[in-house]
Amino acid sequence: MAMQVLTTTPFGQRPMTAALLDRARDAQRPASVPEFDKWELFRELCAARAAYGIGDRELTVLNALLSFHPGKVLAEADPLIVFPSNAALSERAHGMAESTLRRHLASLVAAGLIARHDSPNGKRYAARGADGGIARAFGFDLRPLLVEARRIASAAAEARAAAEALRRLREELTLLKRDTVKLTVYGRESGLPGDWTGIEVRLLDIHRQIRRRLDRAELETLKGALSGLLHEVRVLLVETENPSGSDGEIGRHYQNSNPDLNESEPCQEMAKEAGVPCSETAAITGTDPGSSPSVASIGSAGSKTPDLSAIPGGTDAPPVLPLALVLKACPDILDYASSPPRHWHELVALAGFVRGMMGISPDAWAEAERAMGAETAAITVAAILQRVSEIQSPGGYLRALSRKAAQGGFSPGPMVMALLRPMAA
Repeated sequence: MAMQVLTTTPFGQRPMTAALLDRARDAQRPASVPEFDKWELFRELCAARAAYGIGDRELTVLNALLSFHPGKVLAEADPLIVFPSNAALSERAHGMAESTLRRHLASLVAAGLIARHDSPNGKRYAARGADGGIARAFGFDLRPLLVEARRIASAAAEARAAAEALRRLREELTLLKRDTVKLTVYGRESGLPGDWTGIEVRLLDIHRQIRRRLDRAELETLKGALSGLLHEVRVLLVETENPSGSDGEIGRHYQNSNPDLNESEPCQEMAKEAGVPCSETAAITGTDPGSSPSVASIGSAGSKTPDLSAIPGGTDAPPVLPLALVLKACPDILDYASSPPRHWHELVALAGFVRGMMGISPDAWAEAERAMGAETAAITVAAILQRVSEIQSPGGYLRALSRKAAQGGFSPGPMVMALLRPMAA
């Protein structure tokens, strides 16, 4: 016996509206497919959710509703009204509060994905016929999913294609940025003429923009800017290239150049013991530059944390901070790696590469490695990169910290912890 649908008007004081009438008519349209695997259709809807204006919570509720349908397939000829109580539905929706549950059910109805059939007393139940089958039921009708099945599948395909296009665009941006960064560092460190500092400033500006959640049009704009910048760099390299020079000659030329490249490092920062304004110190450490904060814990590291401020400068011993914790606090440096560093020497090599585009000279980097140790210097550069927009001279800042480390007065622990605090919040 076919199940009867007796009503489309809402129970209680909820009024009938034009929108409710439209949705009731839409729900009774012929199904776009006679049947569909309900979990496959659910996965398609997860991909197409933006087209229906629903989110994760609505999908959680719909998943719970589908679990009350006894079969694996939604078929036009089968009963498609489910009638769980709010308590049972909440339990399968991972304990969702009843008020929240009602709100998300209303969103699913408004999206045209389910229909509501209310009983005379507002309860959800089913009545069986003489043959034992469900003759009529009051609850939530899943038939609109069959009506929308083709549109859901089409929207899912479009969403996946758009996501893939966005992924490829971000991939192209990463490659363009890598080429521009490496060629810029090569040109500046080889002593070739050109406004390398200006190019690096523009690169940093693009890097900050890429960190935001951008849409496709904004990413296309950044791609054009990066492509233009890369073209400028290549033109500079071609115009100044010495065809007869070998790699060895270029290396000798660089070694004979002035190693103390302090043009971009303000003298006022170099004159003080701390070497940096209070605003820049606070940007990294989140503390008063005159104080010596200690760290009580390392969050989820799970072990008792030693006093980070007691780490002597200039040691070659690996820092007590876990590498994974450093990368969690300083994720921006991962943009310049083909894969996340798994060992300290990989982070050191990555920091040695990134420091060039930050305007940190080879001499300042070498001084930091001597004073702090290679691993601590790499952590410090990663932390500076994370807040580079708030620091006027990364090179001058690193030199000041190197002098502190040489006197045993610097530890990267407070810097890393300060970066982790906003994430924890």
